Amino acid sequence: MRRRTFLLCCGLLAIVAAWAQTARADKLRDMADVAGARDNQLTGFGIVTGLGGTGDDITVPFAQQAVLSMLRRLGLQIDTSQPGAVQGQIDLAQFRLRNVAAVTVTATLPPFAKAGTRIDITVSSIGNARSLSGGVLVQTLLKGPDQRTYAVAQGNLVVGGFDAKGTSGTTLRSGISTTGRVPEGALVEREVPASILTDGVLRLALRTPGFTVASRIADAVNQKFAGAATAPDGGAVIVRLPNDYASRVVDFVAALEDIEVVPVRSARVVINERTGTIVAGGDVRLSPVAVVHGTLTILVKETPTVSQPTGPFTQGTTVVTPRTEIDASEGNRTMVYVPAAPTLADVASALSTLGLAPREMASVLQALRGAGALEAEVVVE
Repeated sequence: MRRRTFLLCCGLLAIVAAWAQTARADKLRDMADVAGARDNQLTGFGIVTGLGGTGDDITVPFAQQAVLSMLRRLGLQIDTSQPGAVQGQIDLAQFRLRNVAAVTVTATLPPFAKAGTRIDITVSSIGNARSLSGGVLVQTLLKGPDQRTYAVAQGNLVVGGFDAKGTSGTTLRSGISTTGRVPEGALVEREVPASILTDGVLRLALRTPGFTVASRIADAVNQKFAGAATAPDGGAVIVRLPNDYASRVVDFVAALEDIEVVPVRSARVVINERTGTIVAGGDVRLSPVAVVHGTLTILVKETPTVSQPTGPFTQGTTVVTPRTEIDASEGNRTMVYVPAAPTLADVASALSTLGLAPREMASVLQALRGAGALEAEVVVE
């Protein structure tokens, strides 16, 4: 079963290798972003109402303060000086606090978003609410790092999980019920000015910096727009706006995004020890090497024995005597010669001769890297 599992993994690696050898070109839009056209993060604090007793309780003071502030904005006055009320808090006899939850609201404002554009928002509880299912987010201001309001959020929450609890204390939970989304739940109220052109020059910021990638992007741009691009470093490419596009900046950026560039595939092996997953990609190579891998198994078996008195009316007592058996065994330690493998498909084929499970293969790959036989970066997650 272990050999079959690893052979399946090797087969998948062979498919990846065949795909990588075709040197497929990617669109420039997938490799770089135009400087100045960036997203902006927005945050806000609000309350979710309409919860069926799964909201915050009286131990969450900021939930009480948020409800009191909302009611005052709506023109309602809540008397906090009644007997039993604490200064600065609300008399809980006036409403059901468990139906309300204090939440944070986050959103991403895309570049060039205009006033009236709708964007998605994410709502998450910051108190001790058990579930936000069925709740409604009350109007919440979303602000940027400059503390200016850029959007207003409101709407019904869509929660993926659920949390059920019985009177005996038995609970059943699936997914996360304290986080929800409101598709298109926010309206943009303020535009963020964006400038992508400075003195007739565009700056392309690489998503994965590298000197080879920057050089290839500059060459690809110059093939379509002669002499327009230069690469000052491995993280950016400077493109000068041609005279033919002096009044058509958007058309020029669209033409740049359609340019195809062959990316650089990193020689990397990623190992996830928790799940036993191994993924290899790029120009992974293997030098000739001999591998010896054996497993040590230690078995501890407890078999207590009971000793009882021989006579029916003797004064003896029953005694339990512990009995322990320890057995140690080592697996097959046969030396396996692994030939050189110049491609990822050859690497998968060569390593399949070891017949190891993915978790065991992870240890072998790390040892191969330490011995200098595996020409790839090994990343352990």
